[in-house]
Amino acid sequence: MRKLHVSLSETSKIIKSITSDLKLQETINTVTQEIIRCFNTGKKVMFCGNGGSAADAQHLAAELSGRFYLDRFPLPAEALHVNSSYITAVANDYSFDKIYSRYVAGAGKEGDILIGMTTSGNSENIIQAFNAARENKIITVGFTGKNGGRITQLSDFLIQVPSTIIPRIQEMHLLIGHVICETVEKEMFGNEG
Repeated sequence: MRKLHVSLSETSKIIKSITSDLKLQETINTVTQEIIRCFNTGKKVMFCGNGGSAADAQHLAAELSGRFYLDRFPLPAEALHVNSSYITAVANDYSFDKIYSRYVAGAGKEGDILIGMTTSGNSENIIQAFNAARENKIITVGFTGKNGGRITQLSDFLIQVPSTIIPRIQEMHLLIGHVICETVEKEMFGNEG
């Protein structure tokens, strides 16, 4: 039970920090509005991550392409790791570092959004995906932890959780992602619910 108390205390401290960080909140709001603009102009949102961050990426893509609260039109959002044949082929034929960048280069279009979830900010496959996104005029949103990492220089928008504890960072990424998805849905389809 002691570990539960410690984990909940850590989470509470991070939430309080985010609650008092007006700049971070403004960034989250700006990202939300960019996603709405993206969908309203017929573009798509792509997510990428590794391990637990891949699970979070897939979860958030499903909230947008499926539904959050409202029974509404599906939005074009996808997690780039869900095609296992593609991932294993590219990892085998090129390298694991190329699994996202090749997809972004091939399927990404100007005005799309790429959200990269990386607690360290240094995941090479996400760095390369962000480079490919920039070459194709795709908006980049980095979700990372306190240290930021290399992704900070490649992100048009950076959502930086004030923690170095990987599970807590991932929990906050999902919490923030849920707030974004809920707001996107409400602003785009609020009258349909």
